[in-house]
Amino acid sequence: MIKGLYETHVQVKDLEQSTKFYTDVLGLRLAYRDETRPIVFLWIGEEKEYMLGLWETKESFQPRHFAFRSSTEDILTYAEQYLTDRHLQPYNFLKDGTQKPMVFAWMPALAIYFNDPDGNQLEFISVLPGEARPELGVLSYEQWLEKQ
Repeated sequence: MIKGLYETHVQVKDLEQSTKFYTDVLGLRLAYRDETRPIVFLWIGEEKEYMLGLWETKESFQPRHFAFRSSTEDILTYAEQYLTDRHLQPYNFLKDGTQKPMVFAWMPALAIYFNDPDGNQLEFISVLPGEARPELGVLSYEQWLEKQ
């Protein structure tokens, strides 16, 4: 019955600022702005493929986490520069001071993190081929390749 995740929503403190961040900085496209409520919907990927809703809230704000699916090549080759060109600070899951992507061996998947202006934790992730190796924990991509 469930074939994927079509839509997710996050809380933002300033709808205008966040809309500009997700469209101008990350390149998502405006799908719909509800003039009766403080909400904007954005397309991810092709039109009607995936959607992100931004809900402005002034009370009980709670930062969230979500991940954008990316290719392994894009994460390894372009993600760090893509983020720094947009004045975003990339970091890995271990928060060890490096900006290099890490592998979650239990999936396995390659990932790098960054934050939006409201402190929502965003991620570029790519599921890797091969068998899951949960006993390896979280490790660098180079270490992952050595264990294969």
